[in-house]
Amino acid sequence: MKEPATETMRIDKWLWAARFYKTRVLATRAVTGGKVHMNGDRIKPARKLVPGDRLVIRKGPYQFNLRVEQLSSQRRPATGARTLYSESDESACTRHALYRERKLQGVSATQRERRPDKRTRRLIHRFKQQ
Repeated sequence: MKEPATETMRIDKWLWAARFYKTRVLATRAVTGGKVHMNGDRIKPARKLVPGDRLVIRKGPYQFNLRVEQLSSQRRPATGARTLYSESDESACTRHALYRERKLQGVSATQRERRPDKRTRRLIHRFKQQ
Protein backbone atom coordinates (compact mmCIF):
# COMPACT_ATOMS: atom_id res chain seq x y z
CA MET A 1 0.00 0.00 0.00
CA LYS A 2 1.36 3.43 -0.94
CA GLU A 3 1.86 6.17 1.59
CA PRO A 4 0.05 9.45 0.92
CA ALA A 5 2.33 11.87 -0.89
CA THR A 6 3.50 14.65 1.39
CA GLU A 7 3.68 18.11 -0.06
CA THR A 8 7.24 19.41 -0.44
CA MET A 9 8.83 22.59 -1.73
CA ARG A 10 12.30 24.05 -2.28
CA ILE A 11 13.53 26.06 0.71
CA ASP A 12 14.61 29.06 -1.37
CA LYS A 13 11.19 29.33 -2.99
CA TRP A 14 9.45 29.10 0.41
CA LEU A 15 11.69 31.82 1.90
CA TRP A 16 10.72 34.07 -1.00
CA ALA A 17 6.99 33.26 -0.66
CA ALA A 18 7.13 33.82 3.12
CA ARG A 19 8.64 37.27 2.46
CA PHE A 20 11.94 36.78 4.24
CA TYR A 21 13.76 37.80 1.05
CA LYS A 22 12.66 40.05 -1.81
CA THR A 23 13.87 37.72 -4.57
CA ARG A 24 14.61 34.03 -4.92
CA VAL A 25 18.19 34.91 -5.84
CA LEU A 26 18.66 36.60 -2.45
CA ALA A 27 17.06 33.61 -0.72
CA THR A 28 19.38 31.25 -2.58
CA ARG A 29 22.43 33.31 -1.61
CA ALA A 30 21.35 33.33 2.04
CA VAL A 31 20.93 29.56 2.11
CA THR A 32 24.23 29.00 0.30
CA GLY A 33 25.96 31.45 2.65
CA GLY A 34 24.88 29.52 5.74
CA LYS A 35 22.32 32.05 6.98
CA VAL A 36 19.51 29.47 6.98
CA HIS A 37 19.59 26.20 8.93
CA MET A 38 16.90 23.51 8.86
CA ASN A 39 16.44 21.18 11.82
CA GLY A 40 19.90 22.21 13.09
CA ASP A 41 21.76 21.43 9.84
CA ARG A 42 23.21 23.67 7.17
CA ILE A 43 21.37 23.09 3.91
CA LYS A 44 21.45 23.74 0.16
CA PRO A 45 18.87 25.85 -1.74
CA ALA A 46 17.24 22.84 -3.42
CA ARG A 47 16.53 21.09 -0.09
CA LYS A 48 12.90 20.03 0.17
CA LEU A 49 10.85 21.59 2.94
CA VAL A 50 7.80 19.97 4.57
CA PRO A 51 5.38 21.37 7.14
CA GLY A 52 6.73 20.84 10.65
CA ASP A 53 10.38 21.58 9.80
CA ARG A 54 12.27 23.94 12.10
CA LEU A 55 14.19 26.83 10.54
CA VAL A 56 16.74 29.25 11.95
CA ILE A 57 17.15 32.33 9.75
CA ARG A 58 19.75 35.00 10.42
CA LYS A 59 19.21 38.41 8.80
CA GLY A 60 21.78 40.94 9.91
CA PRO A 61 21.86 41.03 13.72
CA TYR A 62 18.42 39.37 14.01
CA GLN A 63 17.64 35.67 14.28
CA PHE A 64 14.28 34.02 13.57
CA ASN A 65 13.42 30.59 15.03
CA LEU A 66 10.48 29.29 13.01
CA ARG A 67 8.31 26.25 12.53
CA VAL A 68 6.94 25.76 9.00
CA GLU A 69 3.14 25.54 9.11
CA GLN A 70 2.17 25.65 5.42
CA LEU A 71 3.74 25.67 2.00
CA SER A 72 2.92 28.16 -0.73
CA SER A 73 4.49 28.60 -4.13
CA GLN A 74 2.89 32.02 -4.57
CA ARG A 75 4.10 35.16 -2.88
CA ARG A 76 1.29 36.61 -0.79
CA PRO A 77 0.74 39.85 1.11
CA ALA A 78 2.57 40.12 4.43
CA THR A 79 -0.49 39.11 6.46
CA GLY A 80 -0.94 35.99 4.33
CA ALA A 81 2.77 35.19 4.46
CA ARG A 82 2.69 35.14 8.28
CA THR A 83 0.33 32.17 8.14
CA LEU A 84 3.04 30.06 6.50
CA TYR A 85 5.11 29.88 9.70
CA SER A 86 4.95 30.29 13.45
CA GLU A 87 7.75 31.95 15.36
CA SER A 88 8.64 30.91 18.90
CA ASP A 89 7.78 33.46 21.59
CA GLU A 90 11.35 33.44 22.86
CA SER A 91 12.70 34.25 19.41
CA ALA A 92 10.24 37.13 18.91
CA CYS A 93 10.98 38.61 22.36
CA THR A 94 14.75 38.41 21.82
CA ARG A 95 14.48 39.99 18.38
CA HIS A 96 12.23 42.83 19.58
CA ALA A 97 14.51 43.51 22.57
CA LEU A 98 17.53 43.72 20.26
CA TYR A 99 15.59 46.05 17.95
CA ARG A 100 14.69 48.38 20.85
CA GLU A 101 18.27 48.32 22.15
CA ARG A 102 19.71 49.19 18.74
CA LYS A 103 17.14 51.97 18.32
CA LEU A 104 18.10 53.51 21.67
CA GLN A 105 21.78 53.36 20.72
CA GLY A 106 21.01 55.29 17.55
CA VAL A 107 21.94 52.50 15.20
CA SER A 108 20.01 52.98 11.99
CA ALA A 109 20.35 52.00 8.39
CA THR A 110 23.61 53.34 7.07
CA GLN A 111 23.14 56.37 4.91
CA ARG A 112 24.40 56.33 1.38
CA GLU A 113 27.55 58.26 0.76
CA ARG A 114 26.71 60.92 -1.78
CA ARG A 115 28.59 63.40 -3.85
CA PRO A 116 28.86 66.79 -2.17
CA ASP A 117 26.11 69.23 -3.04
CA LYS A 118 26.74 72.81 -4.19
CA ARG A 119 27.00 74.29 -0.68
CA THR A 120 29.34 71.56 0.53
CA ARG A 121 31.57 71.97 -2.53
CA ARG A 122 31.86 75.69 -1.80
CA LEU A 123 32.83 74.98 1.80
CA ILE A 124 35.44 72.45 0.67
CA HIS A 125 36.81 74.93 -1.85
CA ARG A 126 37.04 77.68 0.82
CA PHE A 127 38.77 75.28 3.21
CA LYS A 128 41.36 74.34 0.60
CA GLN A 129 41.97 78.02 -0.24
CA GLN A 130 42.92 78.86 3.35
